[in-house]
Amino acid sequence: MSVFVWVMMGIAIWHACILVPDRFYGGIIGAFVAAVAGAFASGYLLPSPGIPLHNPPGLAEALWAIPGSLMALAVTYAHGARREDAVRRASRRS
Repeated sequence: MSVFVWVMMGIAIWHACILVPDRFYGGIIGAFVAAVAGAFASGYLLPSPGIPLHNPPGLAEALWAIPGSLMALAVTYAHGARREDAVRRASRRS
């Protein structure tokens, strides 16, 4: 059940991507994959590696997914923006 909570937190944070310009590497689908993967990774690794055994999961399990999702989105956005700028500079030289 905790994995479901982590993935849903990643999807919830991904919905905020419509508020920023679309410069994510892979577009909005790339942002979706990054948000879900980051939420899963940080949910799994924080506070101690593994899937919590207690069911239903508490609020803490949902909160541990937020930093990974945000970091993954930031990295994907920075990489996409840098790549877009490089393509723009290369087209000016031609």
